[in-house]
Amino acid sequence: MKEQFTLSIYTENLIGILHRVTTIFTRRHINIESITASESEVKDIHRYTIVVSSTEDKIKKIVKQIEKQVDVFKAFYHKNDGIVYQEMALYKMPTKLLSQTKEVEYIVRKHHARLLAVEPDFTIIEKTGFKEETQELFEQLKPHGILEFVRSGRISISKPMKEFQEYFTEVEEASRM
Repeated sequence: MKEQFTLSIYTENLIGILHRVTTIFTRRHINIESITASESEVKDIHRYTIVVSSTEDKIKKIVKQIEKQVDVFKAFYHKNDGIVYQEMALYKMPTKLLSQTKEVEYIVRKHHARLLAVEPDFTIIEKTGFKEETQELFEQLKPHGILEFVRSGRISISKPMKEFQEYFTEVEEASRM
């Protein structure tokens, strides 16, 4: 049975590693729903956060395949109840809408969104939360004329205490022996 998984992949920051990782998903016909790359808690180690829907058996095989890549240090997968996660969305709206009607202001307040920038021609609204929450705000603002919209990929932190930092420390200590 398919369910949603979040993969955390720790790699060196090298050209081409993202392509090699995503090719593993392509070969197994698994669509990537979102992807985020950032620095990790360990210096010079980067982290990809990838969200996919698949079976757990396929995900286990993919994680093993990813860890065979030379520049990948470690990969983990989590079900949604094993992580804390969020996404961020930005909405560009005409500023005149905010000054002419209270309805858009009410929608923004109701969703606990915030204004990032107010320019004479446009206003940028930010909403952080689950994808369903940012999508609901999109659906409510859309009839009022969204000029531009973007949503980030998922960022997540795992709930289990032993993760990459501890694994990395063990590898470093073993290499000194």
